[in-house]
Amino acid sequence: MKYNVFIDGAEGTTGLKIHQYFQKREDIQVLKIEEAKRKDMEARLALIRQADISFLCLPDAAAKEIAEAAPKDCRILDTSTAHRTDPEWVYGMPELCSTQRDKIKESNRVAVPGCHATGVILLTRPLLAAGLLPKDYPVAAFSLTGYSGGGKKMIAQYEAEERDGLDPAKDPLKSPRQYGISQMHKHLPEIKAATGLTQAPAFMPVVADYYSGMEVTVPVTGICGGIAAVKKAMKDHYADQVLVSVTDEMDDNGFIAANRLAGTNRLEIAVSGNDDHILLVATYDNLGKGASGAAIQNMNIMLGLDEGKGLL
Repeated sequence: MKYNVFIDGAEGTTGLKIHQYFQKREDIQVLKIEEAKRKDMEARLALIRQADISFLCLPDAAAKEIAEAAPKDCRILDTSTAHRTDPEWVYGMPELCSTQRDKIKESNRVAVPGCHATGVILLTRPLLAAGLLPKDYPVAAFSLTGYSGGGKKMIAQYEAEERDGLDPAKDPLKSPRQYGISQMHKHLPEIKAATGLTQAPAFMPVVADYYSGMEVTVPVTGICGGIAAVKKAMKDHYADQVLVSVTDEMDDNGFIAANRLAGTNRLEIAVSGNDDHILLVATYDNLGKGASGAAIQNMNIMLGLDEGKGLL
């Protein structure tokens, strides 16, 4: 059986990556829109009605506009920030809790998680669910990402030919750059909503001069039962998950490379440190499990397919 799929915003980084996945699948027929009608509301809605599932790979305002216009029985996956905390949409993180897959499978409106948020949520949710962290715990998160997470504009900036002639010591893009320093990052509301934290975490995202890969670190202290209890909670929560696992062998001679899982759709979690100071570390591809791969995983669940189909 072939499923009809429409990608609204197929020219963006996320849309292009989703399309690449489908080129390797014989069960997916991608519905094409004429170039001249890419912004034509009626033409796009016609394809959404025809599709078994549609992906919105659009800016927030455009995603809201088309989602509101689409019939309620049309199945839509939104990769933007627009609907991640909307109670009428299901949050597309199957590993969140035991009932989340069923919610995703039955819903016509699913919001794909943000890349940074994916790591923070998957690191903290098991400890909150197990009662090892209180909901008012002052979570702090450090997140290192490749520049592809910034979309076409940032990719072009980092890959510009004129950089070749710059003195590396004077090229600001050679140095990791912290951003979101106002503590108003767009992923914070969904992190708070999905974890149940009473306050948003202190969040420190950094972009560096490599294409893709993400490393999120959350330090925790004062855990009853120490590091053994944390490891048990993590392994119990993610037992038998398809794309998320807990590993004891992430570091390479004491180092963890942020791009170690680039090009994959897996996310690996490591728990390190000691009973007093514990580090929770998640590595994954910001374009894979952090974006397009997560969108495909949700689509597979919504269609009743193996959720790892085309991703492993």
